[in-house]
Amino acid sequence: MAKKTSAASKGYRKNVKKKPFLTKKEIIALIVIVAVIVLAVVLFNVLYNPYISAKDVQSNDIISYASATTKDKYVRLGSVTDLDGYTRESSISTESPVGPNTYTPVDEMLPEASCTKIMTALVALENSALDEDVTAGKNAHGVEGTSLYLSEGETLSMEQMLYGLMLRSGNDAAVAIAEHVAGSVEDFAAMMNRRADELNADAHFVNPHGLDAEGHRASALGLARIMRAAMQNADFRTITGTQRKVIPWVGNEYSRVLENKNRLLRDYEGATGGKTGFTSKAGRCLVFSAERDGLELIGVVLNCYSWFDTATVLLDYGFEHFRMERALSSGEVAGQASVLNGDANQVDAVAAENLAAAVEIGSRPEVEIKIEDLEAPVKKGQVIGRARLICNGQEVDACDLIATREVPLWSFRAAMRSVLRSWSLPFA
Repeated sequence: MAKKTSAASKGYRKNVKKKPFLTKKEIIALIVIVAVIVLAVVLFNVLYNPYISAKDVQSNDIISYASATTKDKYVRLGSVTDLDGYTRESSISTESPVGPNTYTPVDEMLPEASCTKIMTALVALENSALDEDVTAGKNAHGVEGTSLYLSEGETLSMEQMLYGLMLRSGNDAAVAIAEHVAGSVEDFAAMMNRRADELNADAHFVNPHGLDAEGHRASALGLARIMRAAMQNADFRTITGTQRKVIPWVGNEYSRVLENKNRLLRDYEGATGGKTGFTSKAGRCLVFSAERDGLELIGVVLNCYSWFDTATVLLDYGFEHFRMERALSSGEVAGQASVLNGDANQVDAVAAENLAAAVEIGSRPEVEIKIEDLEAPVKKGQVIGRARLICNGQEVDACDLIATREVPLWSFRAAMRSVLRSWSLPFA
């Protein structure tokens, strides 16, 4: 009797209709879900509009601008004003139920997250040398958040730690730096607060890294003042403006490759530095700076969803509408002062520092110079006058005028020496 063989045993497979990956009902459901998501995104942008464009910036808006080469002057769009303005906040604040594209006073204290590290770096640079060895202790190892993954006992130079602090935003580096400089995080925070007071900056620091803590906050104005002071430190300027840095990783076959999180350095022409920050409480925070044609602008946005986009709009507006007016350079002669009873009847008055400010393009600033009439003796470096830069009726900068040399009292003996000296010159 012949043995029956199945089709499967002969290598054949029964022609079975394949079940589709998704049924029609499932496809329709998927389309509906995608449509709902797209609609939600569109509605979010329409209703909350966390982004702003140049057309949103009106001439009466006040934006947190500062020139690193001027003093306490921030730019009001359309003029130069004092520091009583407002900064645009383009997301809903976690501290108060304000809406999008509203304004928050620049001196309102808000959490600033890792923007704290600007002050950490400044205090460290002012109280230590770049080649000092900094060893991570047990408090530095394992700090939460962004990290260099320092091992307890690992030693790097202060310079390397600062790069890890500013580029990687290493919280462990912040603690290691603080303990090296002050002995403890608490004592270092006290140093940070004293420096903030010296800079007249609205800020209170509890730690060196910016992780959420009760009472740890700063204003946009305060951070701008801190950033301005930091940018006057050449080492800080170099570090904050570096896009990529390789530092050692002790005990590891690989080195640490640090990439700066401030993407303005790559994407914005003239960007010079800054610091990003983020926590769930603080939101997205950004301190930023850029320089073009001698004008350096410093800006701050806190709890700003569109941080880099907003920073770009603010910088663009600043460079399109303002320029740096340098009326006098440090040491430049501004005039002469008359001197009574001296061995010379006048002395040059020079600017003690730069007389410069950001002014609106198209404006015609004027320089007002007042020089005193003097009576000998006059000391070299003595303040003998004042120069003011006036724009649209407002003082936007001022500086002292100082004597270039000493002018002693007139005496017969000194006069005879002067006469004999002048007679001997033709025969020299």
